[in-house]
Amino acid sequence: MNILFISMGCAKNSVDSERLIGLLAAAGHKIVGDAVDARVGLINTCAFIQEAVKENVDAILDLELLKERGQLEKIIVAGCLVNRYEAELRKELPSVDLWAGAEEWDKIVDFLGGESTGATSCLSLGLPRGLLPENRPWSRYLKVGEGCDTFCSYCTIPLIRGRLRSVPIPRLVNEARELCASGARELCLVGQDLTAYGRDIYGEPAVDKLLRALDEALPPETWVRLLYLHPDRVTPDFLDFLSRTKTVLPYLDIPIQHIDDGILAAMNRAPASAHIKDIFAYARRRDLFFTLRTTIMVGFPGETEERFERVLEFLEEAELDRVGAFVYSPEEGTKAALLPNQVPDRVKEERYNRLMEVQSHISRGRNALFVDRTLRVLVEEVDRENDVAWGRSYRDAPEVDGMVCVEAGGALVPGAWVDATIVDAVEHDLFARVEAPKLGAPVI
Repeated sequence: MNILFISMGCAKNSVDSERLIGLLAAAGHKIVGDAVDARVGLINTCAFIQEAVKENVDAILDLELLKERGQLEKIIVAGCLVNRYEAELRKELPSVDLWAGAEEWDKIVDFLGGESTGATSCLSLGLPRGLLPENRPWSRYLKVGEGCDTFCSYCTIPLIRGRLRSVPIPRLVNEARELCASGARELCLVGQDLTAYGRDIYGEPAVDKLLRALDEALPPETWVRLLYLHPDRVTPDFLDFLSRTKTVLPYLDIPIQHIDDGILAAMNRAPASAHIKDIFAYARRRDLFFTLRTTIMVGFPGETEERFERVLEFLEEAELDRVGAFVYSPEEGTKAALLPNQVPDRVKEERYNRLMEVQSHISRGRNALFVDRTLRVLVEEVDRENDVAWGRSYRDAPEVDGMVCVEAGGALVPGAWVDATIVDAVEHDLFARVEAPKLGAPVI
């Protein structure tokens, strides 16, 4: 059966989508890229915040319209939106033929008349790249677990995905090997919190054991990128350990959400501003070129102007390479939605703009450090007409960070490595040329 597949949401959801596509293909179904060729519309949804909920409902309504016109016979809605709002959705969207929660993939295969054969990768089945949720076979996501035990007061993840469920190390190593054998040069490890990995199955956090196993199993030129680490469990010893690995990049995404201890406590996160500052400072002292990324939430209930100013002061002090920020949204079912002293929307937006303006100058300054240095770049896009290529260095995570524009790169191919000398820097991106590194110029 021909299926129009739509994947919404985060990188973790993309991994789920890839596995579901693999199951469907193994069961004899065909994934198509155009509704004209499809009999079934299937959407894997996201429901992390209300903005995502609206976007996903709109996408379902688009499928309903196609069904009304006779272009689709069936609609399947799967994933986080179903976990969170199935009862309400059933009432409002009666034309949906099947509702399946996150990871209820066998339910979908059974409904379509196929037979589940296990979580097979799209890549191993040879599906066209354009049908993959992430169209970069050289850069893949490795999801180490599902759910979360932290229970931040603003977060819906435990409500939607449940408690922490880690994937055993041997299975992850096998999956990583399979991805590399299929052409992956970069593996981005994702989970709600990598530092909690393994606590449920090994009795204690085991991310270091996982990284050692990957380090031994993967080709030494592989990039292993760590995303989403809780700051409370990042220590100097952990940073020292990372420096001794051959595949783990000197890049960490550590979402701190805020720096004021009162706000952190209200978020049900440890009031650990001193530790946060110390760990970022330690990473910077250890290696000036270590890339640090964080996420800041603006406008959490009780955030006064004084408390917000502490965030700006921290950014100036820490000089982080990358900062993502978002405006707090009161989510149904969370404790934070019931807190007093909610911040007005106009104040949230004003603070968000101020934060991003401060960080833009810091990011530009950090980027400027790399001018005249040579970076290894993983090529992502090539514009032959203008003789340029775009790629990412170790400093750039897929989709969320900047890129490196390589002049005279029109002959390069996506997925290739190239060593390029940086010639200019702006707020997010670097500009480079390909040439033999100068004597003594470090290649990072």
